[in-house]
Amino acid sequence: MIKLFKIKDQRREDAANSSGKAPIKKQSAGELRLHKDISELNLPKSTDITFPNGKDDLMNFEISIRPDEGYYQGGTFIFTFQVSPSYPHEPPKVKCKTKVYHPNIDLEGNVCLNILREDWKPVLSINTIVYGLILLFMQPNDEDPLNHDAAVVLRDNPKLFEANVRRAMGGGYVGQVYFPRCI
Repeated sequence: MIKLFKIKDQRREDAANSSGKAPIKKQSAGELRLHKDISELNLPKSTDITFPNGKDDLMNFEISIRPDEGYYQGGTFIFTFQVSPSYPHEPPKVKCKTKVYHPNIDLEGNVCLNILREDWKPVLSINTIVYGLILLFMQPNDEDPLNHDAAVVLRDNPKLFEANVRRAMGGGYVGQVYFPRCI
């Protein structure tokens, strides 16, 4: 029975190819779910989505977040999303392209967000991740850090943390590390 379906699909593909049309590319379950997630996105005004490889590559996109309150107000932070064909059974790989002084984002752009790791569930969506990222900027978490130095400063001296964030966002050094301007 399974071979019968394969033969049917092959004949359909051959017919499409012989008629001069482009070959039909089947979408994976992950692509179908991602298409649904993207069509249902409910992004705040301070957030944008772009597809650097064009609309044909839904599996790779960027989200830019411009926090409108908190320590990071006025900055623009770009995150890349790489979605595997097995989405939603595994979370997208999310990295921050913008170098940022943040306890939950390291200098290589890795993001510490529980729903991108151990708390991921297939019922979660791209929308959930975006709101999780926004929350990281509103309420940085010093209890589960990737950048331990920033977490210690946030916990022990919030005023110095705020000054470090402003210096980093304005394009400057925090300690020995240079941060390009993102305001």
